[in-house]
Amino acid sequence: MEFCIIIRGPAGVGKTTIAKELARNLDADYFSFDEIMEANKLDTIVGDGIPSENFVKANEIVLDLIKNKDRVILDGCFYRKEQLDHLLHNIKAKVYIFTLNADIKECLERNKLRMNPLTDNDIEQVHYLVSKIKIGRIINTSGKSIKQIVSDVLNYITL
Repeated sequence: MEFCIIIRGPAGVGKTTIAKELARNLDADYFSFDEIMEANKLDTIVGDGIPSENFVKANEIVLDLIKNKDRVILDGCFYRKEQLDHLLHNIKAKVYIFTLNADIKECLERNKLRMNPLTDNDIEQVHYLVSKIKIGRIINTSGKSIKQIVSDVLNYITL
């Protein structure tokens, strides 16, 4: 693998939009942790969120999917340190991590535009959990276009 880009951040911040656009720009394979978690029934919330063990199981699925890929973009909240540690330990390539950030009010507003919006409580909880882990380049998405955010990410990548 040439590289892996992890796009993380709270729900409603624009991760999927940015990750898909990056994949197009970089001719990379895109993988959504949300989709993988849902497809494998690993997205059950217990207590303050999805348990670390479920995220690690999703990591194993993703690691198998990406093992023969050259360029990979991963999109997810990544709010459990155990998940990030496991993933970083097992990816045998250059890894770039970008944390997209926006004010909670903006995430709540963006969520309302989704086809299947989450509850306000879920948005607030995920925002809190993601904000606890400071990792990678932090990019504030507030008031920025998709093009501007993608450009910000690309400025930090060396191919």
